[in-house]
Amino acid sequence: MDVATYLAEVPEARREALVRLRELCLEELTGFEEGIAYGMPVYVRAGATDGEIAWANQKQYISFYLMRTDVRDAFADRLAPHDMGKVCLRFRNPAKVDFDLLRDLLRATATATAG
Repeated sequence: MDVATYLAEVPEARREALVRLRELCLEELTGFEEGIAYGMPVYVRAGATDGEIAWANQKQYISFYLMRTDVRDAFADRLAPHDMGKVCLRFRNPAKVDFDLLRDLLRATATATAG
């Protein structure tokens, strides 16, 4: 499966938000490769083996996975009001996805030192 196929299979009610999220990832994560891992889109820095960003359509919400501790720590104040697990930022309503926050997280990830 590729990301286009993944998006074609998500519920219509969430597709627009997920397509926009993918576009943001492709715009901001220069030097990263897009793929599918663990059944969801993932973005891996060229030359690396582990993904730094992933997202998924879950039963109850859209998930955004931010695997970098340094970026999560730098954005702790902005992440605090959101439904956030250890690495998973969850949006229950596709209309309320905070794309400005996601863009900033993606930019910070892209400019962070590899490793």
